[in-house]
Amino acid sequence: MLEARGLSKFYGSVLAVRDISFSLQPGQVLGFLGPNGSGKSTTVKMLTGLLEPSDGQIIYDGQDIHKDLIAYRKRLGYVPEEANLYPYLTGQEYLDMVATLRAMPEPRKSKTISSLLQLFSLSPHRHVSLGSYSKGMRQRILLIAALMDNPDILILDEPLSGLDVTSVLVIKALSARGKAVFYCSHILEVVEKVCSHLIILRNGQVIVQGTTCEVREHIGKSSLEGVFLHLVEERDVAQMANDIVSVVVSA
Repeated sequence: MLEARGLSKFYGSVLAVRDISFSLQPGQVLGFLGPNGSGKSTTVKMLTGLLEPSDGQIIYDGQDIHKDLIAYRKRLGYVPEEANLYPYLTGQEYLDMVATLRAMPEPRKSKTISSLLQLFSLSPHRHVSLGSYSKGMRQRILLIAALMDNPDILILDEPLSGLDVTSVLVIKALSARGKAVFYCSHILEVVEKVCSHLIILRNGQVIVQGTTCEVREHIGKSSLEGVFLHLVEERDVAQMANDIVSVVVSA
């Protein structure tokens, strides 16, 4: 369904991402992991069409996405890393705006928005300005906006507060219905619960990819946290934590 072929991205002379390739199939939840600065968000911005790759292609249903970005984005649901919402709009007004931009038919738009607000426990707050929403409420509004036009692909770029239990179950149910989910995160507990496949980055390059079970077995670690620390940290993390605490308590 969605394929990255040799993606690379330069910012001037700085290489952010180098030669990343993968495919995302219907029903898969692909976890995209790496430490800060490893190229995760740059890759997400290329997958959503917000950035053009310096080299390589993104293929959706056999066609480069840049040949018809509007049609591609119609099939895409995107939850960005930062919830940059319009604070003076209400939740209802924001979702109405997004639905209008996505050209959703009026009867389906109203019914879908009303039902999702109810299911995500936001209906009592639908006429309250987004500026007064909590971080979790803003995240749920973004998730509703991403889901309401029934996308084939859902891209989640490091939701700041992580995903609550309901959202985790939604992701699992979507994949069971054949939706493809690309989940970029550093919250390993959630990734381990929902992701069927993994890609781990370091310094802008893929260092391991495969099913979640394959990656754990290959590295010989029982937990995803163990795999992650083994692969991406170039120093003894436990020792570093102890050294930090020693400095603090002896100051």
